[in-house]
Parts: sequence; structure tokens; C-alpha cells
Amino acid sequence: MPKNEFTCDCGCVDQRLVEQTLAQMPGPEMFDALAVFFKIMGDTTRCKLIFALRNNEMCVCDLANVVSMSKSSVSHQLSKMRRYGVVKCRRDGKEVYYSLDDRHVDEIFAITMKHIKHIGCGGEYEN
Repeated sequence: MPKNEFTCDCGCVDQRLVEQTLAQMPGPEMFDALAVFFKIMGDTTRCKLIFALRNNEMCVCDLANVVSMSKSSVSHQLSKMRRYGVVKCRRDGKEVYYSLDDRHVDEIFAITMKHIKHIGCGGEYEN
């Protein structure tokens, strides 16, 4: 079997570096929360909704037209996103308006788009 060029064959461990990294590592709850956050962000429809909300507060009707889905489907996605702190909403009479929860969501989204452009991927990721 051929060796993987990306596998380390040295067999030595930099114990100081390992201990330093372990001392800085957050607890498992943080990694669980990170995984949930990225799972919420890791859906094409939700990415489109985030993109739409980056500069504008929008009602469910407008968002449904942007993503070409039913208001019910969009509301379901927004509910999930709200539960995990990605979007927030406000009611104005019968209308509910959504916006990104805070600037961090926009920053994460913008940095991720910048990274994807940098590595030259336009959706050609392997699963």
C-alpha cells in the first residue's frame, strides 16, 4: 500500500507543544456548540437566507421569494436559525421581520466566503 504523502512518519512527539495545546483547549461543551453552529450554517438554503439578511432586515414573504420556497418552509428554517442565535426577529403587526442576530454571524459568513474564493472553489467540494 503506498504511503500517504500527508502522513507524518517521524514517530517523535513534541511533548511541550502537545501539553501547551491541551492546556489551551476548551472543554467538550465548546466543541459541541461549535459543531451545532456549523451544522446550522452548513445548509444551502440557510446560507442563502444569511446572505439575504446580511444587509437588510426582511419579512418571511420577501425571504420566501428570494429562496424560491414556501413561507412555511422558510419560517421553519428561520426558527431553527433563531434557536441557535444566527437570526433574530421582530413583529410589526402581522408581519415578522428577520435580521442577523449580530455582527459575528455576518463576519463568519464573510470570512468563509472570502476563504472559498481564496482556495478557488465555487461549490466543487467533495463530501
